[in-house]
Amino acid sequence: MTDRVPAWLRRLFTVPGVLAGSMLLFTLLPLWLIVGAFLSPWLPGRWRPMRFLWFAVVYAVLENLLLAALCWLWLDRLWRRVAGRFDRRRWQDQHYALIAWFLSRLRHTAVRAFRLRVDVDEPIPARVAVRARPRRPLLVCCRHAGPGDSFLLVHALLVTFRRRPRIVLKDTLRLDPAVDIGLGRLPNRFITPSPQGGEDVEAAIGQLAATMGEDDALVIFPEGGNFTERRRLRAIERLRSKGHHDEAAKAERMRHVVAPRPGGLLAAIDGAPRADVVFVAHEGLEDLSSLFDLWRGLPMDDVVEARWWRVPAEDVPADREKQIDWLFAWWGRMDEWIAARRPLRGRTPAV
Repeated sequence: MTDRVPAWLRRLFTVPGVLAGSMLLFTLLPLWLIVGAFLSPWLPGRWRPMRFLWFAVVYAVLENLLLAALCWLWLDRLWRRVAGRFDRRRWQDQHYALIAWFLSRLRHTAVRAFRLRVDVDEPIPARVAVRARPRRPLLVCCRHAGPGDSFLLVHALLVTFRRRPRIVLKDTLRLDPAVDIGLGRLPNRFITPSPQGGEDVEAAIGQLAATMGEDDALVIFPEGGNFTERRRLRAIERLRSKGHHDEAAKAERMRHVVAPRPGGLLAAIDGAPRADVVFVAHEGLEDLSSLFDLWRGLPMDDVVEARWWRVPAEDVPADREKQIDWLFAWWGRMDEWIAARRPLRGRTPAV
């Protein structure tokens, strides 16, 4: 468990590991280019190896630049503490701006390399949402279907809506030093998911929600993991085993999402009763759960669609049982939205 390893010891291995891997990639880049150009005519998909290499090189460059900038901000903090001029809010804003830059460059590269188009149906025009005053904190609930949804969601919150996202992440992500250092300096929480650790996760979510300001947004993935058909069936069985037969029946009718676990969202609502709730559904990233899926899908030449629904805080039920029914009803609405778009792509649920 990475949370049991001191940060300095963990980074003593992860940072040099990233630098060494990048050095190997850049040193052998001429060889990779030759091999990629040779294999491209023989593999399905137009220039698949070259597109994959393109994205990998850009990602490595961006991550190394990000690590260098994080090092500079750490030195700047030391100097400002000595000078008595350290401002934590300003320091966090610098990190948010840096992460927004990283995600913007990464999104731009992915769209071009993978031939994607991203269409987002937003609840409120971005220019109105940014300028509206007074603003409220947001609780953002998103379905989980591949790593791409997290990147696109956080990018939209940072760049489009000018929010300061807070996220509960799996502690294994600390093995990526950019995530470990960059997000570790912001009000996020790394946790170790386990069947016995549900209450700890809910407490972490509640604490993050309770300290939110008007520009903050807490990102929650109530499904607890990427969508697969096996995970969907396990969630239904779990509900039945706990005697939640009504929720299990509702989950059976939802074919494209996993039954949500209400605990995290309910803890967030308790911690931030003034926050509006935003539900986010997307279609187009389900088949990208691993590097192999990414390789197999290149070039995608596809459209990623997303839909946002915003529920004002005053419309959120106050009773716990009604909140659970309300959450399942919204998850059913998201499932219907996804189902309406799947026939247009000829897709079937992932197994």
